[in-house]
Amino acid sequence: MAYENSSAALPAPAAHPMAKPGYGKRSAPDQLPSRAGDFEHLPAREAYIARLLDRLPENAAMDAKTIAKFQPLYGQQAVRSTLNELSKAGHLRRVRRRVDLGGEGGTATGTRWVFHTYWSRTARDDDWWVRFLDGDTAPQGTSEPGVTPTATLQPKLSHPQAVGRPSAAHAALAGLGLRDPRLALSSGDCSQLEQLAEDWLARGTTPEYLTQALLADLPEQVYSPRAFVRRRLIDKMPPERPTPPSRAPRILMECTDCGVPGRPEALLGGLCRACRGGDRSARPGSTRMRHATVRARVAQVRDSIRMPQRM
Repeated sequence: MAYENSSAALPAPAAHPMAKPGYGKRSAPDQLPSRAGDFEHLPAREAYIARLLDRLPENAAMDAKTIAKFQPLYGQQAVRSTLNELSKAGHLRRVRRRVDLGGEGGTATGTRWVFHTYWSRTARDDDWWVRFLDGDTAPQGTSEPGVTPTATLQPKLSHPQAVGRPSAAHAALAGLGLRDPRLALSSGDCSQLEQLAEDWLARGTTPEYLTQALLADLPEQVYSPRAFVRRRLIDKMPPERPTPPSRAPRILMECTDCGVPGRPEALLGGLCRACRGGDRSARPGSTRMRHATVRARVAQVRDSIRMPQRM
């Protein structure tokens, strides 16, 4: 069978057509160097197609129809199934990227979508692809083919200041007494009022603005600095800033099989839920196909009714 002939000679890359400018193959970063046996962990058919794709230059056409046409062993349906398996194995992802047109040729404006197929000789897991397509730096190091790598995320501190340093809100409250003795607060007072001051900063104010708002128009005598500051923090709380409208994502992954777009983290193995579960009836366009089939069948029945019966 053709499936077992993975050692067949590969067609020359020069014979494979290129995609339109801005489309086609893109190589993922940080791959292991090419070597014999890169794809021995894959079945014969997948290994053959993987070796072919790995040899293609940047921007080469990566659709199933073209791949089937320019190699001798497998037809279009077999190539489609193979691309799905390579996607699940972590070697391939299809992506839509939104690009701005402003300045192109001096007249073009707006945005358009370009379509890439990212190829990685080194198998990657879903976390790695999500990080890469979201624009994060790819994790350092690579893994052997057939071994699913683990994306390592560096922990982030919730506050940029060093451990043990007071927060900006706490420091602003502690500094009130230095600006005006009438608002001198103890360490305990600052700790109790810190959350209210944090709410101010979370709404876009600066520590200096907070300080000025608390010190403005003080009465001649403040009997309880903590109660006074607390009252002002509540009464003068600035409004919340409106949430800016969300922008359309710049990068969308496509299901390798049916092409439905989605966020990278939603397409596990590069496939949508319907394609992962084999529920082809849930795929886009399937409803239209069923309707067309029904209409064709109805037309056949009507034609048979109209035909005169032979005696």
